[in-house]
Amino acid sequence: MINEDIKFMKLVLALAKKGEGYTSPNPMVGALIVKNEQIVGRGYHAYAGANHAEVCAIEDAGKRAKHGTLYVNLEPCVHTNKKTPPCVPAIVKSGLSRVVIGMRDPNPLVNGKGIQALETVNIQVVCGVMEKQAKELNKVYIKYVTTKLPFVTVKYAMSIDGKIATRTGDSKWISNDKSRRFVHRLRSISDAVLIGVNTVIKDNPRLTPRHGSITDRMPIRIILDSSARIPMKSRILDTREGSAIIVVTKGAPKSNVEKLKRIGIEIICCKMHKNKVVDIHDFLARLGKKGIASVLVEGGSKVISSFMEERAIDRIYAFIAPKIIGGKTALVPFVSSGISKIKDAVSMKDIRVRRFKDDIMIEGHPNW
Repeated sequence: MINEDIKFMKLVLALAKKGEGYTSPNPMVGALIVKNEQIVGRGYHAYAGANHAEVCAIEDAGKRAKHGTLYVNLEPCVHTNKKTPPCVPAIVKSGLSRVVIGMRDPNPLVNGKGIQALETVNIQVVCGVMEKQAKELNKVYIKYVTTKLPFVTVKYAMSIDGKIATRTGDSKWISNDKSRRFVHRLRSISDAVLIGVNTVIKDNPRLTPRHGSITDRMPIRIILDSSARIPMKSRILDTREGSAIIVVTKGAPKSNVEKLKRIGIEIICCKMHKNKVVDIHDFLARLGKKGIASVLVEGGSKVISSFMEERAIDRIYAFIAPKIIGGKTALVPFVSSGISKIKDAVSMKDIRVRRFKDDIMIEGHPNW
């Protein structure tokens, strides 16, 4: 690996990130074409169904691509999908002599086949440049394409003494406005946002992203409601602000389900867990079949706990506000029975800490 490869791969990763929030369930991919140490072409995958980054860069470079080097953060594809042709033939036709790749594509339809196809026609391939950063950028895609399950992110805000609401259930607002703007950004780049019916009944939220740079893409709003008891006047049922899905079990009254269907709400009926709530694993498998690659879980505590108990969380954002709420009955993020020994606690890895004014946000991944 040479310094020049790292320099250009950094630019590629920044280009790829421009597609964040638009490419799902496809990966974020950027591409540069370099010749005589000068960038002669650039491109990125702008949205699902658009040209792939490599094709955009080749079109941008035109004849200047010949004998140049292509930098791309993900292995070029060799398969044809419903909307776009494979990238390898375009690379070969352009006359590029070298391809530098961040990481292999874990998609079983690619996974080394793109590299092999390039090497077969004597194009030099270097793979693994800034691989860790490339995998971090596309961790949602990696999970989805290898498991067909969505990447689950849990978010909650709590006081410095670990409370997410007072003993009366009041929670507006524990975190500050800057933290909440970040959460709206999280919503806008997620395929779906999820809460439980108790949160709907208590707060009557819209659950739409209202701040940030992405305002033309609304996530699907999902409510776990095993008995279909959501009030019909709930703001989240207003489909003018985006689609909504109510997740029920077979025990939900048919009359309630039919009312929701009549106003255009999609219903997903899942298996019932032993606690008579929605079976989380069945639910996530059904979302995966619908092409939903990422879910932001916002609460409440029973819902968050159900995902934790099933080890179905990939990432946690915990916002800690410098406030003390107190109260034995005040709500906490996780309400399961818990562990008896500290050695059995779920540890976190890949920790990052950010500050939003006086709030502190801790990001981490449960070390299952």
